Amino acid sequence: MLCFLNINCPQLPFCLSMVTMTGPFPHTSAFVPSSGRIYSFGLGGNGQLGTGSTSNRKSPFTVKGNWIPYSGQCPPSTDSEEYYCVKRIFSGGDQSFSHYFNPQNMMPPDDFRCPDSSKQIWTVNEVFIQKLLTCPTGRLPVEIADEIDGTFSSAGCLNGSFLAVSNDDHYRTSARFSGVDMNAARLLFHKLISPDHPRISQQVAASLEKNLIPKLTTSLPDVEALRLYLTLPECPLMSDVNNFTTLAIPFGTAVVNLEKAPLKVLENWWSILEPPLFLKIVELYKDVVVHLLKLYKIGIPNSERRIFTSFLHTSLKVLEILHRVNERGGQIIQYDKFYIHEIQDLIDIRNDYINWIQQQAYGMVRNPQIFFMHAMLVIISITKALTWFFPDGCWAHRQNFSSFFFACSMPFISWQRTSPEPGTCWQIVSAEPSRLATNGLSTPMWLSRSSESGYLPRWTCSQLTFEDSDLFHLIGVVCGLAIYNFTIVDLQFPLALYKKLLNKKPSLDDLKELMPDVGRSMQQLLDYPEDDIEETFCLNFTITVENFGTTEVKELVPKGADIPVVKQNRQEFVDAYVDYIFGKSVASLFDAFHTGFHKVCGGKVLQLFQPSELQAMVIGNTNYDWKELEKNTEYKGEYWADHPTIKIFWDVFHELPLEKKKQFLLFLTGSDRIPILGMKCLKLVIQPTGGGEGYLPVSHTCFNLLDLPKYTDKETLKSKLIQAIDHNEGFSLV
Repeated sequence: MLCFLNINCPQLPFCLSMVTMTGPFPHTSAFVPSSGRIYSFGLGGNGQLGTGSTSNRKSPFTVKGNWIPYSGQCPPSTDSEEYYCVKRIFSGGDQSFSHYFNPQNMMPPDDFRCPDSSKQIWTVNEVFIQKLLTCPTGRLPVEIADEIDGTFSSAGCLNGSFLAVSNDDHYRTSARFSGVDMNAARLLFHKLISPDHPRISQQVAASLEKNLIPKLTTSLPDVEALRLYLTLPECPLMSDVNNFTTLAIPFGTAVVNLEKAPLKVLENWWSILEPPLFLKIVELYKDVVVHLLKLYKIGIPNSERRIFTSFLHTSLKVLEILHRVNERGGQIIQYDKFYIHEIQDLIDIRNDYINWIQQQAYGMVRNPQIFFMHAMLVIISITKALTWFFPDGCWAHRQNFSSFFFACSMPFISWQRTSPEPGTCWQIVSAEPSRLATNGLSTPMWLSRSSESGYLPRWTCSQLTFEDSDLFHLIGVVCGLAIYNFTIVDLQFPLALYKKLLNKKPSLDDLKELMPDVGRSMQQLLDYPEDDIEETFCLNFTITVENFGTTEVKELVPKGADIPVVKQNRQEFVDAYVDYIFGKSVASLFDAFHTGFHKVCGGKVLQLFQPSELQAMVIGNTNYDWKELEKNTEYKGEYWADHPTIKIFWDVFHELPLEKKKQFLLFLTGSDRIPILGMKCLKLVIQPTGGGEGYLPVSHTCFNLLDLPKYTDKETLKSKLIQAIDHNEGFSLV
């Protein structure tokens, strides 16, 4: 006879538990078949350990009871004594259970180390999929449809699928490890969801839509219950535009509604995904946003506006969470993968941005924003216009708006070649004067030469004079003006500077850029595999610096000279070293630079940028597309695209080596780099000039205008053009 006991109080003779509980009453017990005994430990406040008391146990203790092993002999007993042969044990919450046999009809205990497939829950695996795919086309058999529905309607079935079986990794599932084989999930889902088996896809979609996703809760009993949040985006049905409103958006809602603790676990799991897998989730919700915006452009009935807004908010919120994960994970994918380029064709960025800042000013709830570079440049243009048209704060609630705009107290810096117009005293009107000015600012005080990495800031200036402070303040102003006026200036600062402007901490990678030898040494310290770090490297928490010909030792932390660098604290040493180089050693200089920069580019708009975007705004980029340059060039006077001189010019230009082409850009525009949005934003103008073929081409850098004589010979044009661009500054040709 098979008996069943429920024992959870200290007065009963024994208590059985089988697994470690993760709830409020964690306890564990183990059954030893050779002796038939049960041992328990953990919390026992409700008698769940079966020890006869409510005490907790840190080590295994025998559970009270008359236990005998299977096929064992019963000892002599009185009529009042009864013996038990355990069949199986269970646990849950503060309860423990046992199935047992009496000695006269005992059977061997169940061994859960040898799973019985007939007693397992349905999971998505190779056997399951092959069984489905062998079904004849047409209507699915009832038993197959039921199995599909049962599997994809159950969170437990999906959470038990795609487990990492190598070394039983799924047994160590935790807040940092999902236990899921994501490659298996991707392959199996793509096998299952195939155009050749539409009935299977329809049944899976129906089960997910009607039964699984609507029942997902905000609070989960264990981290293992989060596995489906990781694997479900791999299902091709989620990426089907026809399922966005029935699957992708409701699933996104479930993600957004997760409580803080489970959401943090999910974010941890996302942060260690391979970049292609993480990108897939990002691309999914970008596609959802674009789909919704296209519907909005076509027209949404008033009765559906509210649900549409909810859908859009959910999708953007998921992207916001993914972006946060990407930033915390050190950029799993490039930040520009979050750009939604279609926005410029689907919404009025100017109008929406004005509405957004008005909502902010009046304390309305902010919706998550996803911008891309073109949109951010439009926003800068808007803020410029607003500060120009309302320079004296004559519009309502200006104080509420001020933190969103660039500072209105613009420095009066101007290089003029034409009659000034209202507002031009705030602008750098040409790249050429700014280049000459920044050359003067950059040499020799600000820049030092490194044979490995070119010109980089001299970060180790330890004695600051009043003149130094003013100079760095001025450089900050010029940097800000470059962004404010979309003007490229030749200030080759490392990325770390722009990180600091955006309140982001520089890293070891930034140290490698600034000081390659030191950066490599720090990496070698971190990678050193042995324990004898103190003897091998002979380091303590100090740094040696040169200061006007003398050597000084600076402590990185209080009493750093007395703290040796060992294996346990080497990461702290590297972090302190990086902090000193990019923080303490240049604090006064950077404060002056920061103040000057924020005089022009203050406000929350700045926080929309990534450090590399801000850097590219100042110095441009090198993504050259010379055919695009030719395509965008305009002509004046007698010239047009097929004029013989123009055709010769472009033939010569495209044959030039890269360095000469860059020299031409420098000659004509004042910079050898291009705007952040590429060649399409660089408009050149070519016009004819008199004087014959003996004259040189002449550039007007204020207007990107080239005076090109009417050359008729290719060699003459090439010779004169190279002569001109080789002397792109000064008066050597006069």
